[in-house]
Amino acid sequence: MTNVWGVADTADRIRDGQLTAVQAVEACLDAIGSRDPELNAFSVVLADRARAEAAERDAAEEPLGPLHGVPVAIKEENDVEGCVTTFGGEANSTPAAADSEVVRRLRAAGAVIVGKTSMPEFGAWPYTEPRSLGPTHNPWDPAYSPGGSSGGTAAAVAAGMIPAGIGGDGGGSIRIPSSFCGLFGLKPQVGRVSTAPNPHLWWALGTVGPLTRTVLDSAIVYDAIRGNLESDRFRAGETGSFVEAATREPGRLRIGWTVKPTSRGVRPHPLHVQAVEDTVRLLRDLGHDVRELDTRLPDPTVAFVPQFFAGIRTEADAVEDYRRLEPSIRQAYRLGFWVRPGVLEWALRQGTKVSAKANRLFDRYDVLLTPVTANRPPKVGVLEGANALTAALRSTPAIAYTAVWNVTGNPAAAVPCGLAPDGLPLSVQLVGRLDDEPTLLSLSAQLEAARPWPLVARAS
Repeated sequence: MTNVWGVADTADRIRDGQLTAVQAVEACLDAIGSRDPELNAFSVVLADRARAEAAERDAAEEPLGPLHGVPVAIKEENDVEGCVTTFGGEANSTPAAADSEVVRRLRAAGAVIVGKTSMPEFGAWPYTEPRSLGPTHNPWDPAYSPGGSSGGTAAAVAAGMIPAGIGGDGGGSIRIPSSFCGLFGLKPQVGRVSTAPNPHLWWALGTVGPLTRTVLDSAIVYDAIRGNLESDRFRAGETGSFVEAATREPGRLRIGWTVKPTSRGVRPHPLHVQAVEDTVRLLRDLGHDVRELDTRLPDPTVAFVPQFFAGIRTEADAVEDYRRLEPSIRQAYRLGFWVRPGVLEWALRQGTKVSAKANRLFDRYDVLLTPVTANRPPKVGVLEGANALTAALRSTPAIAYTAVWNVTGNPAAAVPCGLAPDGLPLSVQLVGRLDDEPTLLSLSAQLEAARPWPLVARAS
């Protein structure tokens, strides 16, 4: 299989004349042809369009954008001009008339869009098993799930089919598949990246961002896509350059850690507890002040559940043919009948209270450390035959550490820890103060340098 470089390496090689955009795209298409039949990560491959776009990049004159010629994949919930925005299902059939804002910014930075990636319908579950396309498989072992809802993007990047891909995170959907596939995945501060043409993504829960193999690659993409339009309901505060943050030392930080999930009755897998404890020791060796939390993280259910149902109902109301939605999604739509506008506004106010409680921890700590998920990657088929309630129950261990930070809006990242004895990746979650992605990037880069992780999943 032809080598597919990461974001920074691809951009540098094109800029130095060692590689052309056309060659970069052909390498990706070759890798997709080799690995995707087994993994089922892509919903559509735009081969001819990508080749033409790459040729335009190669003909361009200076100055070149930060992503000039870099191939990128897009999760199905984002509009790509000329492609149907399926949201992982079959209820839409009309191609999008224009790119979403994040895709527009990627192209403006020089990126080449090579295709769209699979997701569970509406991103409702943390496992990528849409009925329309069938399940996506984990490139480390295709018998297992890559997670979700950005599972197609995660599998494509981890397998070396693409330098980077865009995902979304409404309850852990960047971090969970990043952890299952051995990637770096930063959920940004809510409002950091525009959700246009939609005013929001699952109300206050959802964010948009990349999944990449390195911290620097993530920072490069974020610096290209972050920012807002007037139509965005949520807006993040100001920060400096993410690339600069990813290339500087974090300094001595106060780090609080816990392995207690927010969901009662959920127990973390021993390997995930060990991953956190190993990271605690490493962080202390790196000079940080690391202490176990003496308080439990708040339960986000009262704010999360109404926004979850409201997100499902909003997206279902917008599709062209409701009857073609998956049965579990139609059931979730009916179950959410009670989330009227007044209830939703109440839930948003409850989210503000959860955020205030959680963020009091940052009076004592600069960063929090937890597992990403309670469970190991399950076998493919975890959602087979599941109705909405069963799917939600099967999803609970996956979001037991992630969903609270969607409610609060804080940035949070999945940081790889290498491979477990079962041959699948390990990961930990780092959580930062509101609007403090830079500290997470600096600390994650320090961990990456001290404990390098595998970059491309081995071919099966």
